[in-house]
Amino acid sequence: MNDLAEVDVVIVGAGISGIAAAADLQRNCPDKSFVVLEMRESVGGTWDLFRYPGIRSDSDMFTLGFGFKPWTEPEAIASGAAIKNYLRETADEFGITAKICFGTRLTSASWSSADGTWTLGLTGADGESRLRCRFVHLATGYYSYRGGFNPELPGEDSFQGQLVHPQEWPEDLDYKDKHVAVIGSGATAVTLIPNLAGETAKVTMVQRSPTYVYVAPTVDPDAEQLRAEVGPEAAFRQIRLRNLHAQQETYRHARQYPEEFKKMIFDGIDEIVGAEVREAHFTPDYEPWDQRVCVVPGGDLFEAIRDGSADVVTGHIERLTPTGLAMRDGTHVDADIIVKATGLNVVMGGEAIFDVDGEIVDFGSRWTYKGLAFSGVPNMTYAFGFVNSSWTLRVEVVDDFLCRVLQHMDKVGARQVTPTLPPGAETMPRLPYSAGVTSGYMQRAADRMPAQGDREPWLNPQNYEETLRLLDSVDDGVLRYV
Repeated sequence: MNDLAEVDVVIVGAGISGIAAAADLQRNCPDKSFVVLEMRESVGGTWDLFRYPGIRSDSDMFTLGFGFKPWTEPEAIASGAAIKNYLRETADEFGITAKICFGTRLTSASWSSADGTWTLGLTGADGESRLRCRFVHLATGYYSYRGGFNPELPGEDSFQGQLVHPQEWPEDLDYKDKHVAVIGSGATAVTLIPNLAGETAKVTMVQRSPTYVYVAPTVDPDAEQLRAEVGPEAAFRQIRLRNLHAQQETYRHARQYPEEFKKMIFDGIDEIVGAEVREAHFTPDYEPWDQRVCVVPGGDLFEAIRDGSADVVTGHIERLTPTGLAMRDGTHVDADIIVKATGLNVVMGGEAIFDVDGEIVDFGSRWTYKGLAFSGVPNMTYAFGFVNSSWTLRVEVVDDFLCRVLQHMDKVGARQVTPTLPPGAETMPRLPYSAGVTSGYMQRAADRMPAQGDREPWLNPQNYEETLRLLDSVDDGVLRYV
């Protein structure tokens, strides 16, 4: 890339969000030039970074996949390798790969109102360079690629085995016939444990408190039948629409009738491991969807517990010992390897530094506009998916909105569009970005994320129908076009 080249749009990130945005730009704004910046050497984002055993989707591929690229594999819950292959195939098929600058990290972005452009600072194998653009779309995801959340535990320096974080999984880690303890109860732990079971002498889930998990089929039987009847592409469209509505309805039902929802998922667990195990280790003390619900395809976690290759310890860790973990209740978990599946560090904008006319942008002091832009920051949008449904469903709606904004700018002859607080809006209550979600990774990041207000359009909608409604207009009086 030549220093100070200029394009219309820069997309940052070549994971699910970046590929979706690039495809939408090509379809709906074919006159706009764009490039995709990707700091890694491959497409995939999450699905290229994480390499731990068994990494897989935590929602079905009919909705996590793209609406414009049918998912035709038999597995509804897919492996990380299958997802990465799907993303690579999509980028190649739609001519996106040629637009990606691999090994290029965005380090800074400076907006000039006088010029109506962003100047981006980039770092790559050939050193530093700059790139100008009129619009930036952040498809960087929501967590740091520099490292996961890795709190130091008492006694770590005394442990004589190996400590591992899933975000930095060693390729040569030998866990065969070893005792492995996995600290955590979220999607990573739920995925890792059944994939380590059978290879290890014993794998133990060590959790402070339970998470809601539900048993789902690995293969969708309705999809298989539809494929046979109408073909893979038509089947994909029908199942995607069915699952989209099912996800939203299930969420609403869980919030309105939590006891019914609990019974439904508890019955599936009880059928495999019995009520005693479920009550001790898989009955959370919070309400469904206060945190994300984890999927267990084919019940593999519970099958591993039932056959004895895995077990669960619930309680507080007192300290690490030379040979494992000492729990507060006196229990000792023997371990040769301890996996700290302790979560992610949430960041905005891929950890680049942004400024507007020389003033550094502190995202935590801004308001989110419809959950896709920042108050007072011109010509910039960002991709953030649903918490309670598949990520891609919301990302594709955001991409459509971005394209309509670009078209409207051309129509009215504007070079700049900025979400601008109307008079009096500064007094709105500052609500958390994902209000109502109590997951640790979101709570830890509260001061780094833009607030949402209690008025439209300063809401961050987490409902598909509400998202479509709020993103219906690109000229609502809050977006200021100049």
